[in-house]
Amino acid sequence: MTTIWCQWSDLNLPKNFSCISKPIAELTPPELSQIEIYVPQYMGGVKALSIIPQLKNLKVLQLLMAGYDDALAFKRNGVRLFNARGVHDFSTAELTLGLIISSLRGIDKFVRNKESGAWDHQRLDSIYGKKVAIVGAGSVASKISAMLNAFEVKPEMFARTSRGHVKDIKSFDAEISNFDIIILIVPLNDETQHFMNSDRINKMKQGALLINVARGPVVDTFALLSALNAGKIRAAVDVTDPEPLPPGHPLWQAPNLIISPHVGGNSSAFEPHGRKLIEEQCLRFASNQPLINEIAW
Repeated sequence: MTTIWCQWSDLNLPKNFSCISKPIAELTPPELSQIEIYVPQYMGGVKALSIIPQLKNLKVLQLLMAGYDDALAFKRNGVRLFNARGVHDFSTAELTLGLIISSLRGIDKFVRNKESGAWDHQRLDSIYGKKVAIVGAGSVASKISAMLNAFEVKPEMFARTSRGHVKDIKSFDAEISNFDIIILIVPLNDETQHFMNSDRINKMKQGALLINVARGPVVDTFALLSALNAGKIRAAVDVTDPEPLPPGHPLWQAPNLIISPHVGGNSSAFEPHGRKLIEEQCLRFASNQPLINEIAW
């Protein structure tokens, strides 16, 4: 019998599987030692991962997020790590488009105008005709690119190494001042920490829009604040550094900035895709087939 801990108790699992969904903090040491597949609570953060050292027989750590940087601290021999590549593509891409439209079309200002009763008719910006860069070339980036095609925009995609239609970061640095919109959707690692630093932000086109749906530290917060306060760029972010963003932080008062509270992947589209992934992984595990989305750690 293979035991899995998952937040969903009604998964369609192989016959030789047992699912525990009781809060993991309430499990006894013998119960914890039974768990071979652990699916940490979605958005549970480090707290949900901190139980891993007590899972003595753990074989598979299956995340419900594409990002896996927090999990790396819990590396252990004999435990394989898998992320949720593909699960959040639609939700994150959808929010990305929402942030772009909200910023360009002034939706945030309209909401504030409603509170004051101000009818402020303006001609505002459109996605149409914009030159767009997507930094990142994973499945979410591909979904964002596909959605932008509906606006007759063909984004240019950039990654660490060039391949096919994807250019490398050196090309991005050479072209950065040409883009009207720059979208960040990369994992957080040593190479992407403060990827958008003061040098790159200062090279952006005047009035360009920076979208961060990756991780907060991919952008240097102080460099972002400086550019926003100087009126150099606009930005819309679903992630911040620090996160959660504390009350009174200068980002809350920064001009030309929209902040959403890290909700990119957390929509009604998440659960059916998340369930499907876990069921598929368990079926593969039970039949000794290769699991998908493995992360080398």
